[in-house]
Amino acid sequence: MNHQNRPRKKQKVTPESQFRSALDQCTRTKNLSTAVSLYESSAAANPTLSLNNLNSLLYICSNSLSDPETRNTAIEFGFRLFQHHQSNENFKPNEATLTAISRLAAAKGDGDYAFELAKSVNDYAAAPKLRTFAPALICFCEYGAADKAYEVEEHVKSVGLHLEEPELAALLKVSAETGREKKVYEYLHKLRESLRGVNESTVEIIESWFSGTKAADVGLVSLSRDQVKEAITRNGGGWHGLGWLGKGEWVLKRTNIASGGSCCACGEHLVCVDIGRAETDKFAESITSLAMKREVQSNFKKFQDWLEKHSEYEAVVDGANIGLYQQNFAEGGFSITQLEAVVKEVYNKSKKWPLVVLHSKRVRSLLEDASKRELIKEWMDKGILYGTPYGSNDDWYWLYAAVKLKCLLVTNDEMRDHIFELLGSNFFFRWKERHQVGYSFFVDIKFLLMLVSVLHNNENVVIHILVLSFLQNHQHVFSVINVPSDSWKFRHPLLKKNHHISDRNHNLV
Repeated sequence: MNHQNRPRKKQKVTPESQFRSALDQCTRTKNLSTAVSLYESSAAANPTLSLNNLNSLLYICSNSLSDPETRNTAIEFGFRLFQHHQSNENFKPNEATLTAISRLAAAKGDGDYAFELAKSVNDYAAAPKLRTFAPALICFCEYGAADKAYEVEEHVKSVGLHLEEPELAALLKVSAETGREKKVYEYLHKLRESLRGVNESTVEIIESWFSGTKAADVGLVSLSRDQVKEAITRNGGGWHGLGWLGKGEWVLKRTNIASGGSCCACGEHLVCVDIGRAETDKFAESITSLAMKREVQSNFKKFQDWLEKHSEYEAVVDGANIGLYQQNFAEGGFSITQLEAVVKEVYNKSKKWPLVVLHSKRVRSLLEDASKRELIKEWMDKGILYGTPYGSNDDWYWLYAAVKLKCLLVTNDEMRDHIFELLGSNFFFRWKERHQVGYSFFVDIKFLLMLVSVLHNNENVVIHILVLSFLQNHQHVFSVINVPSDSWKFRHPLLKKNHHISDRNHNLV
């Protein structure tokens, strides 16, 4: 019997399915008036909605707030729906419900209620999200309630969430508008730490601060040049973190980055702002902890002890990744030629030999090949090569070495395996961005040029901010220069590739 030719039974159309189908259409078009009419027409028969249908209507309301013609209706209808269902003792809103109502509360200026709703997520065993707290934070910022906005930020941090550019920009703006220079400084650095570049709207907030009288008046003058240099080194280079240094007006310029990596406004060569010592050491400890659980502890401890005695390397090379690069063809295999080319290129650039990490099984195989034996022995004699033990995962070894020695890591490995997921995405991504060097054999070894992070400060007091441009294919820089009056000046790359804030008497970051 051919079941494929059997005619399908028509599904019974119920009032509930008709309502859901019509509501789905309203959701797709975000048509508030039709959604209100749909609910009103069915409310007489069943005024209580399923949570899914309620969330769909609240979603339409929250998406109608930007239109002045629908704003008031959206707020009134949304609260009427929520309050009706809230009166039911069995009603259990989820995160989506509370987020939508929080947006409506913020839209009518009730940041306190929006914050209360966001915090109540835990009462319903729902996982908190940044979007749930953002309405209250933005509302407080827009109304100049800086202290309440800071309270929301602290709560967001306490539940393990991280602010993104819109929230950080709002906090920066309210801090600037209320004249809280320490908070402005704090949020500039939070932008630097969490973003690779800032949008035009954020740039306008930064410009507004640096062009004001408050920015020209704040500052310290008691720090020596050596103190600032030491702080810059401690924080990974590029910023000192000591606060506003000196006083004076800032000069703001829109400019670009030259192909060689220098700012076209001030001529300063931008450098990578590395991660601070404390964070890096903590990261190395987390790698050790994970590796010890997955490797033979005595083997990894032996490597750590060896590394303590051989800490002069400025680059670590992932030997397996390079030797097997593009070797997935019939005659392909481990290419010692490719690995040798990378090792020589690293040496030519730094005049120091890198550390090549390679599995002992691979080292043994190479030693058994007469054509490769001499090179391998030479590397071993020079201390270039470290063979990881049998049964080990060499990823842990080259990653730990690169982090512990705070040096470059030469590999094309995207590091997306499960072992890297254990390290967390935010910090690990920032570390890779600053330390990983890629390569190619099509033309020549290609080392990635890593420019400044969002806020980039140097000892001469110029701040560079990278502006992400969606209108052009390239990024440009905003430079804020603080005009110095003394014989010395401090400069800071504090911005990203596309914005240049220059010097004043002494400087920021």
